[in-house]
Amino acid sequence: MSSEHVSTRVNSARLPDFVGKTVRLACRVLRRTADTVAVEASDGGEVSIQLPRDTMANIEDPYVEIIGKAIDATTIRMLGCTNLGQELDLKIVNDTIELIHDPRFYNKMFS
Repeated sequence: MSSEHVSTRVNSARLPDFVGKTVRLACRVLRRTADTVAVEASDGGEVSIQLPRDTMANIEDPYVEIIGKAIDATTIRMLGCTNLGQELDLKIVNDTIELIHDPRFYNKMFS
């Protein structure tokens, strides 16, 4: 798979390592305005999501996974969204993200 189609799962602490790259962020929606959404990442950090201007953002559930380009250490420009329902254990999500980024596995299984 080419690197242009890779979207690594991150939390707010890992986001700064992926600026300029496509990422996936499982999160809880906190607040929404016309062009941004504030979300709580799986590790409890707050991330700002820039919504696309030319399409309707399909954020319908309290828990979503945002796919987008990391703009800076706290901002993602949304490319897509997957609704994850009314309940999600963010601790389990965060534990999984930390395992993905563990040096024992990252370049072997999840690169």
